[in-house]
Formats: sequence, structure tokens, C-alpha cells
Amino acid sequence: MKTLFVKEHEAPRSWFVIDATDKSIGRIAAKAAYMLRGKHKVTYAPNQETGDYIVIINAKKAVLTGTKTEDKLYYHYTGFVGGLRSVNYAKLLERHPADPILLAIKGMLPKGRLGRKLITNVKVYADDVHPHAAQNPKPVEV
Repeated sequence: MKTLFVKEHEAPRSWFVIDATDKSIGRIAAKAAYMLRGKHKVTYAPNQETGDYIVIINAKKAVLTGTKTEDKLYYHYTGFVGGLRSVNYAKLLERHPADPILLAIKGMLPKGRLGRKLITNVKVYADDVHPHAAQNPKPVEV
């Protein structure tokens, strides 16, 4: 039996939309990362980009359980001495509503070239309006 390899540019790619209203950020991110990698397809290969495109709408309406809205911190380093910065979830959501979901998905993707390539296939929007209606995205339940 021969292993079938599909060329990345010949792989069939679909568009899916996920509504994040009242859904847990972790569950949304896990489903999105799974579909971005292409693990739901028979043509999955861990070293290829054969996944689908994901559009996430209503990102600001996603929820966290417990007291994570006040306690969860996001860190980034500026590159300078003593430049470790942190912001909690509530302030990040206020300033950039799409970032918490995007960062959660990014953490679930492989590190390196492939992960950087895959993260460009996810589009996150704070409201229910998105410019990808022409692609006819199919709704996905989380």
C-alpha cells in the first residue's frame, strides 16, 4: 500500500465560520487549531499545510470560566532590559477584542515555519460582520 501525498497547492481547502458567542475560548481555539492543521481530513500530513480557512465572528462575546477575566495575564517582552510587560484579559479584550482567541489558537499550533504559515489562515472579528461572505463559509458548531 502506498502513502498518498497531496501537494499543498492542490489540496482542497474550504472556508468555515465559527460563532464565538457564549462559547469558551479554549474550546473555540482547540476546534480552530484542529481544522487549521487539517486533522479532520484523510489527506492530513503533519509537515504540510492542508487545512482549511477559519473565520471566527463575535470574538468579544467569548467567555472565560471562573475569575480568569481579572486573573489571567498575557505577557510580552519588548526586547529591552526589564521589558517584560503584562496585561490582564479584561484590558486586552477592551483594547483588542480579537487577540485573546488569536493568541489561544497560536499557542495550539506548531512552532516554527508551519505554525506561522497556518496562523494566517484564521480570521478573527470582534462583531458578526466579516468580509468573507463571497467564500460561502460553512458554519461549524463548537
